Amino acid sequence: MTHQAIAVMVSGRGTNLAAILEAASKGNCPVDVRVVISNKVDAPALRIARDAGVETVLFINPKDYKDRDAYDKACADVIEKAQCQWIVLAGYMRILSSFFVNHFLNRIINIHPALLPAFTGADGVGDALAYGVKVAGCTVHLVNEEVDGGAILAQAVVPVLDDDNRDSLHQRIQAEEYKLYPQTLSRMVQCGFSMHARRIVWGKA
Repeated sequence: MTHQAIAVMVSGRGTNLAAILEAASKGNCPVDVRVVISNKVDAPALRIARDAGVETVLFINPKDYKDRDAYDKACADVIEKAQCQWIVLAGYMRILSSFFVNHFLNRIINIHPALLPAFTGADGVGDALAYGVKVAGCTVHLVNEEVDGGAILAQAVVPVLDDDNRDSLHQRIQAEEYKLYPQTLSRMVQCGFSMHARRIVWGKA
C-alpha cells in the first residue's frame, strides 16, 4: 500500500476532484489518484477523471447489489486492489455503511460546506445563512458513523455578507474548498497526524 495513493468517491460535478487533480498535476499536492468511483452513471466527475488519466474510473451501480453493505464491499474491493491508503469523498451523496467506515477507520476524508460541528447535513450553507451567522466556511474531516461527525482536520472561514443569498455564499465557500482540500491532503500524506480523543495533532503520526 502506498501512503500517497488515494481513491476518490463522487456522485456529481466533480469540482473538488478537479481541484485535487489539478493540484496534483502541478506538484502542489503529492497524492496519487488511482481510483475514482461513482454511484451515478452520468456524473460529470467520471469524465473529469478519465480526461486526467486516472487509471481506474468506475461507475458501480447500487442497484446491482442487495444492500448497502454489499455495495460498499464491492467498492472496498476495488480500493484495496488498487492499494489505496486514503478514501476521499468529493461530493459523494451516499451514506457509508458501518462496514465501510470501520474497515477504513480514520482513512476516509470528507469536506463539508460549513464550520462543523455547526450545520451538519445536506444543506449546511442554507442552514448557516438562515441562522444568521456572520461567518461561514468549510471543514475537512475524518468520517465516522455519525453524519459529518468525524474529527476535524482543517477549516477555512468566509464572511457572510449582508446581501448574500445561498448561491453567492456557496460560491465563496466552494472557492475555499478548492484550496483547502488539496492543502489538507498534502499535509496528511507529508506530515501525518495523530488523534487525541477528537483532537487532530499534525506531524505526530
